[in-house]
Amino acid sequence: MNFSEVFKQSNQLCKVSPDGKYLATCVQYRLVVRDFNSLQIAHLYTCLDPVMHMEWSSDSLFILCAMYKRGLVQVWSLEQPDWHCKIDEGSIGLVSSRWSPDGRHVLNTTEFNLRVTVWSLCTKAVSYIKYPKACQKGVDFTADGRYMALAERRECKDYISVFVCDDWHLLRHFESETQDLAGLEWSPNCCVLAVWDNCLEYKLLLYSLDGRLLSSYSAYEWSLGIKSVAWSPSSQFLAVGSYDEKVRILNHITWKKITEFEHPATIINTKAVVFKEVEKRPVVGSEDLSIHQLTVDNSLFSTQSKYEITQLPAQVPVIKPDPDRANPKIGISALAFSADNRFLATKNDNMPQSLWVWDMQRLSLLAVLEQTAPVRCFVWDPRRPRLALCTGNTKVYLWSPAGCVSVNVPVEGSFQVLSLFWHCSGSSLVLLSKEHICLLKYILYNVSLSCHLIGILFRRHAVFL
Repeated sequence: MNFSEVFKQSNQLCKVSPDGKYLATCVQYRLVVRDFNSLQIAHLYTCLDPVMHMEWSSDSLFILCAMYKRGLVQVWSLEQPDWHCKIDEGSIGLVSSRWSPDGRHVLNTTEFNLRVTVWSLCTKAVSYIKYPKACQKGVDFTADGRYMALAERRECKDYISVFVCDDWHLLRHFESETQDLAGLEWSPNCCVLAVWDNCLEYKLLLYSLDGRLLSSYSAYEWSLGIKSVAWSPSSQFLAVGSYDEKVRILNHITWKKITEFEHPATIINTKAVVFKEVEKRPVVGSEDLSIHQLTVDNSLFSTQSKYEITQLPAQVPVIKPDPDRANPKIGISALAFSADNRFLATKNDNMPQSLWVWDMQRLSLLAVLEQTAPVRCFVWDPRRPRLALCTGNTKVYLWSPAGCVSVNVPVEGSFQVLSLFWHCSGSSLVLLSKEHICLLKYILYNVSLSCHLIGILFRRHAVFL
């Protein structure tokens, strides 16, 4: 594995272009665009205020920078560096900004969700959409970029509007059978729109493109309901995470539950493997010390970690939530399917140090990764069944069906990995700390080899990496 040098960033604003050629980072009011392979600066732009949000257009030709405090959006061109666009929402304010799928329209949501303004970069035309609802996920585009679904709130009722993205005319408008709509999401095949209610009522609704209600699902009543929702890439499964610490899997034919995954405190499933992270600080002799190592190389004193196989039954650390505090840390907060639909990764908030991996072919638990610190972020490789995660320390962790590895980030100073994401090719990982980024590159062969070796040795030996 090769690690790059460290670069600065602010507000976790770091994005790889959709074509994978460039890496854009924001440092306060500066936008830095680097060639992804060489990491040399290709473009440097100066914004009018510190950037709060940054996003690539779908064709990788433009970059949007939003400055919410000033109600401004600036758009920069990679093909024509001298060209730029400034959108000023004025006194009405700005709370969010995003690209349309065609990469030629900017959608701005004003303060208090008064309206959504659609700005055209080509014709300079402006369109207004009224009554957008302020919710967890109130806007979503189909994967082919043809349609947009928008949650609306009118006269104390929830509505959904479907717009055609070519000219932004209204295709369908219908009332949603929800008490307080919390989010909506299109299926990857663009045929079904999933809509779910707020946490006070367990209700999941499935609509067709023309607004017909295909099915409604509710697992229970009179308790906290849905916390997270995720489609499988094939659209065959819809995973619903709930506050009762269970994941329910619905099928795409009848929209009925085919199974549910529980997250017990004691794991007794003999087909599951429990990987437990164990830390060990290396012993350093006086002859190993030098001025250079003490001042520059922190790897000498870094804590090494390894995964050990825990004998079953295994106990999973559980944190009891405080009932007197709002937003209790309980329930399934994160769901993610692998790119090939074979696996599902889940995180239960009152078991923050554990990550669960489920086999979607056998519909059973496959592995549990028990970390020494709470899991902060986990993402699947976009090309292969490989999972990367971080816990806010100086390590990055990788899981595949062959096994697990723990890798220390060998950079100067303390680089605590707070979040990470894959390059679209699956050949690199971008690691983010509070104020810096680091690239882990050329990991395809090495990780596959390491996981293969660990798959052979983990039953008898403890391997430090």
